[in-house]
Amino acid sequence: MAFYCYLLECADGTYYTGWTTNPARRVRQHNAGSGARYTRARRPVRLAYVEEQPDRVAAMRREIQIKRMSRQAKKQLIRTYRGDRDELTP
Repeated sequence: MAFYCYLLECADGTYYTGWTTNPARRVRQHNAGSGARYTRARRPVRLAYVEEQPDRVAAMRREIQIKRMSRQAKKQLIRTYRGDRDELTP
C-alpha cells in the first residue's frame, strides 16, 4: 500500500496539509465537505503538491514537517513540484 503526503490550496488562498493512501479520493472528500473541518469552509480545494512516502509513519512525519514550513517555503515546494507541467498552472 502506498502512502502520500499532500498539500491543498484552498479557495481563500490558504494551504492545508495531510496524508492519505489515495490523493484523488481525498481531494474529492475535501471538496464534498467530508474532509477536514478546515477545508469545509474553504472549498473548493485543489491538489497543489503530493509526494509518495514509504509508509504511514513517514507520511505523517512529512505532514508535520510541511505544516511547520512558512508560507513562502510551501509556495517554493509547490513551484518545484509543478516544474513545467502546464496542466497545474493557474
